Amino acid sequence: MSKRPFPAIVNSGPLEWAFRDFAESLSRVLWVDIADDATDRYFLLAWDGKAPSGASFIPYEAIRTAGDKRLVAAAFEAHCVPAPETRLLATWADVLAWTRVRSESAWALKYPTASGGSGHRILQPSTVEPRDWPTPFVVQRFVTMPRPEVFRIYCAGGETFGFNVRRFPDGVAPSPWVAHARGARYESVGDAPAEAIAAARAALAACDLLDSFGCADLVFDGTRWLVLEVGTDGACGHVDRDVGDDLREDIDRRIAVAFWEWIGEPPPWNPGAWRRRS
Repeated sequence: MSKRPFPAIVNSGPLEWAFRDFAESLSRVLWVDIADDATDRYFLLAWDGKAPSGASFIPYEAIRTAGDKRLVAAAFEAHCVPAPETRLLATWADVLAWTRVRSESAWALKYPTASGGSGHRILQPSTVEPRDWPTPFVVQRFVTMPRPEVFRIYCAGGETFGFNVRRFPDGVAPSPWVAHARGARYESVGDAPAEAIAAARAALAACDLLDSFGCADLVFDGTRWLVLEVGTDGACGHVDRDVGDDLREDIDRRIAVAFWEWIGEPPPWNPGAWRRRS
């Protein structure tokens, strides 16, 4: 089948159902339709697992990297991204040896393809090897804080913007994993410090997301800003848009503008400023 020449949102394969509502919303943001096969240029969400032909606004390999903490850790190390010390360890014996030698720090075992902290655990001397766990094991220094919180910075089309924090509101039992799915909520915190922006840009560039769209999650360890991971749209999830109306509007506008600049054509909402397609 020949590729259609017009841009589209590609949403197909086994996870098409999971992205259906988001794809319909994104269609109004970008002013493009949803397709079940590759066009010349497209916004890739769900697909059948093989690298599609044509060109994806968010590069295919960048989507794969953001969805796998093993790939993120390797990219961060290769590009010297400031991050909590992370080790990819081949065997459970290696995990036990590492945490025994480095017992002055707390260490987390992270499920490599999880979101929302699903499957993550703090390693203890009594922790037993989990069954059916993908290897290598992702072991990361756990940054303890008086109040658990994770900061986020976004990018679209090469520009970084936005700065918010996820925290557990009063009355919600906190978790070591500060995830929206576990009850944490986003709060605006003003302008991002320059060091946080530099760390986020380094992380997003290392994972080839800076020129398309993504976000970086950071913690402050009392001395430095450190990047935990990056996120983007596609594969098995999408960047959380439940961040307040003003920031969501800014995210959507910036993605749409960056997408059509990448396409190289005047945006279809012209004349006038960006707005959602009705």
